[in-house]
Amino acid sequence: MDPCPFVRILVGNLALRFPVSTKPSLSRIHPSSSTSSCFFKIKFKNFPHQVGSIPVVHSKEDNSSSSSSRNPESCNASLQKSLAACFSLSKSEMDKIVLKGGSSYKLSIEVYADPDGSTCGLASGKLLGKVLVPLDLHGAESRPSVVHNRWIDIGQNRSNKNGSSPQLFLTVRTEPDPRFVFQFGGEPECSPQVFQVQGNLKQAVFTCKFGFRSSSDRNLGSRSSLAESKASRNWVPSMKKSDKDQSSKERKGWSMTVHDLSGSPVAMASMVTPFVPSPGSDKVSRSNPGAWLILRPECGTWRPWGRLEAWRESGFTDALGYRFDLFHDDIAATGATTTVSSSTLSTKLGGKFTMDMTTNVSTPSISPQSSCDFGSGSRPGSRPGSGSGSDFGFGLSPSPLRGGGFVMSSTVEGVGKCSKPEVEVGVQNVTCTEDAAAFVALAAAMDLSMDACLSFSQKLRKELRQQTQNFVD
Repeated sequence: MDPCPFVRILVGNLALRFPVSTKPSLSRIHPSSSTSSCFFKIKFKNFPHQVGSIPVVHSKEDNSSSSSSRNPESCNASLQKSLAACFSLSKSEMDKIVLKGGSSYKLSIEVYADPDGSTCGLASGKLLGKVLVPLDLHGAESRPSVVHNRWIDIGQNRSNKNGSSPQLFLTVRTEPDPRFVFQFGGEPECSPQVFQVQGNLKQAVFTCKFGFRSSSDRNLGSRSSLAESKASRNWVPSMKKSDKDQSSKERKGWSMTVHDLSGSPVAMASMVTPFVPSPGSDKVSRSNPGAWLILRPECGTWRPWGRLEAWRESGFTDALGYRFDLFHDDIAATGATTTVSSSTLSTKLGGKFTMDMTTNVSTPSISPQSSCDFGSGSRPGSRPGSGSGSDFGFGLSPSPLRGGGFVMSSTVEGVGKCSKPEVEVGVQNVTCTEDAAAFVALAAAMDLSMDACLSFSQKLRKELRQQTQNFVD
């Protein structure tokens, strides 16, 4: 099936300038003051608001940016370098906005001054002004468009024409961001099917098998070149018989294998570092996180693609912390990795695990008409009938990411709630079945980490309590 249409709203290039004849009430936040700071708060619909600082420029400085081309392609590079906020809309959300003419939905940008430079400008800062930018999303899923790209007066005097009001420059643009959407048919530990979703249509594309890896599988994810890796971490620590005594105080060996519809394994998530409580505690700590390897088939074995670490945040925060690292293609020689996602999720409410490289690199050129056949399991250019995982040469090794922009997201439910993760993957990162399966395996590992980091004073559900009977030394 084809990908689902999504649209991203990008806000960037924020800058603030004050008139030369600044009023006394604003004198402390004029750019001549080294302690002054200005901040913004961007709000849109029910999305979490986004906050950041705004650079202040002198009025006499070159303001050529105000005459920047309104051509979407020409302003893309500068926007990406100073991205302030990004919002993603699904097809149904876009339709609601278009149905109401767009005028009912506006971006709100509030600008605050913090004369002392001691706060974020939101709690005790002075509100300088507010800007509302109406959105017109007609055709946004098929072509990029610049909604706003100029200076605009803010503050109480913005209706005057004498230049006595501060001005805010910002760029707002929309762009198509098609994504493949996958839905787990059940909780990952129940070995569900995974469906590709497009609107009201669902098609089974993967099956998942949850299980427990025994100590005899200690070579999982390794190959001769990896054995000589310079990486400092022990990716697959072996288990000793003495470890049995710790079985009640550790969660280890969980694995999730993703198969295509022919039954061939196309990705795997394997718990390689046990989840254990920190000394004097019943929670997994950040100083000693549990970890998963995300693996892809290659040349008859498994090749590490990424590593997910998870832990419970300390203090009063009821949150799950995580970090995901992607391996470079030369991992065997250098041990090099890149952290592409690091954040927290509420253990009560859940949330979304997200990888988005928009703040770092230019948005890739994406065709809304891109598609991929997940049923065949064949990589483009492979021999007909070769099947999944049977024709992987080193020349076809996956790069860490194929471009920037949105990469993937997956839903994670809070503790005790039924979780059927929904996974969205940007089309630029999917060229074959194995690409999509790797993200599905990662989503399963993220979801299972919520259970793995559960307080050790609490009992796991029965599907996750079989490991002591399945480990064989």
